[in-house]
Amino acid sequence: MSTVRVRFAPSPTGYLHIGGARTALFNWLYARHHGGKFLLRIEDTDTARNSQAAVDVILQGLRWLGLDWDEGPATSDPTGPSRGEFGPYFQSQRGANYLRRIQELRDRGLAYDRDGAVFFRMTREPITIPDLIVGDVHRPLTDREEQDPDWVLVRSDGGPVFHLVNVVDDLDMGITHVIRGEDHLTNTAKHIALFRAFGVEPPRYGHIPLILNPDGSKMSKRDRGAHLENYQLDGFTPDAVVNYLALLGWSPSDGKEILSVADLVSRFDLDRVHRSPAKFDSKKLEAVHFEHTRVLAPERFVAMGVEYLRTAGIDTAPWAPEYVAAALGTAREKGKLFKDLAPFVGFYFVADDALVFDAEARAKALTPAAQPILEKLRAAFAATDFSAAQLEAALKAEATALGSKVGALVQPVRVACTGSLVGPSLYHLLEVLGRERVDRRLARALAL
Repeated sequence: MSTVRVRFAPSPTGYLHIGGARTALFNWLYARHHGGKFLLRIEDTDTARNSQAAVDVILQGLRWLGLDWDEGPATSDPTGPSRGEFGPYFQSQRGANYLRRIQELRDRGLAYDRDGAVFFRMTREPITIPDLIVGDVHRPLTDREEQDPDWVLVRSDGGPVFHLVNVVDDLDMGITHVIRGEDHLTNTAKHIALFRAFGVEPPRYGHIPLILNPDGSKMSKRDRGAHLENYQLDGFTPDAVVNYLALLGWSPSDGKEILSVADLVSRFDLDRVHRSPAKFDSKKLEAVHFEHTRVLAPERFVAMGVEYLRTAGIDTAPWAPEYVAAALGTAREKGKLFKDLAPFVGFYFVADDALVFDAEARAKALTPAAQPILEKLRAAFAATDFSAAQLEAALKAEATALGSKVGALVQPVRVACTGSLVGPSLYHLLEVLGRERVDRRLARALAL
């Protein structure tokens, strides 16, 4: 079997669609599983719609997902792909190839001029597409096509059409498998005919199902879930997004769903790609994210957390690294997106006399009835070993002495120390804040 060569060929139109990201992932996984090559080709022949900023969005998105490509023009870009050697191919730089191939078709009587454009002399026979996912698809000629099946290769303005450049690039790059969205299936008969016109057999095709909204409607660019960039901004881990995208239209034979990238590479193949469309489920993505954060290397979790806190305007630099790590560690088991860390752990990174109290939390928990509770707990904590276990024991002992439920003591302390009714485990956050800071915050709450 020849070496597998696949490609992802997006158009730079302003954002990277989640469906496009999944197409790139399926191609990348297929190449890595079979020891093949994954190429990136930017289809930028539409000069009116393309921009460098749009190209950058695609490159940044693929790099964030960890989808490195294997070939391309040499680049000195220090922010390049993880292998640091290649830029993508650009169709706008391959015009001479298209002119040469058009002339080849002309010389063989398979292309001709009409109405200022160049037309392809299409086969008059029905075409069967042997699809690796869909199965055999028979493409009969329509009534109109029986009369005139020929189609435009080069527009009257001199611009080559998508069908031509797509096939020429796949031919010149030795692409063996074309894995793309099912919406391209209608183009495939033309592409097969064009490959054969050049005297070569086409690559193997595999058309993957579309991604739909939860209600079954087609995901459009107006849907927030359609933009890969939003998942970066929301603070999903890249590995979780890769894991979830792989499950949109594919499943392993054993049904396991939480998979590392290495697991996906070892398991992925086209025979497990589903035929039916996949429905996007944001709650399931969040659940996958939670499972990935639980096994994320602690230093990586902290690094990502610090970055998202910085984005939210919280500078952790003045605080000791071990304190930052411990503070973020109290959020690790809560399944939070990184974008939600700031309101959840921000209280760790403010001066004790600058802690802001949520108005609702203050009204509910810092009442006159809470004053004797806080006074007793302040004294109890001062005499307690400041570990989560001992702090919990001390609080429960005070609740018993007061004949009160534990919850009646927990909320005043939580609000006094964090300014909020919600947050990390109380006893662990107290341990991280430390004896002196907890005492100052309790004193301030009492003074209020």
